[in-house]
Amino acid sequence: MSLESVRQFLRDHAPDLSVIVTEASSATVALAAEAHGVEQDQIAKTICLRIGEDVVLVVAAGTKRLDNRKFKDRFGVKPRMLDAEAVVEATSHPVGGVCPFGLPAPLKIYCDISLKTWPEVVPAAGATNAAVRIAPDRMAALVDAEWADLCQ
Repeated sequence: MSLESVRQFLRDHAPDLSVIVTEASSATVALAAEAHGVEQDQIAKTICLRIGEDVVLVVAAGTKRLDNRKFKDRFGVKPRMLDAEAVVEATSHPVGGVCPFGLPAPLKIYCDISLKTWPEVVPAAGATNAAVRIAPDRMAALVDAEWADLCQ
């Protein structure tokens, strides 16, 4: 019930926001941008990573890639992506629907500064055809994220 956990999170913390469910898949950045009529970099993709024993989420603009040097300088290790099964275990969200909302347990969340370019971004919402429209600063505040420069 990943989508439902996001809806509940929004009801509890941001009742003015609603989940947008589309007929079209938004499982990739390109599909999501098309489905929501926005630029690809307005899609706030969420990447699930392991830093040592900890799982963290990095939310970044759609076409941006993690910069291994910046990441290692910040955390002392190279980023290690989780496989699909581990992503679902950590977030309850399927790959393509991963977002920082409605998590089963708290995770450290980092929002890349690439998101600050846009007044509104579109992160997924717990399903491969669900999303939310939100200002980047509000998203970061809602999930207690830390801003970081982690992408190329």
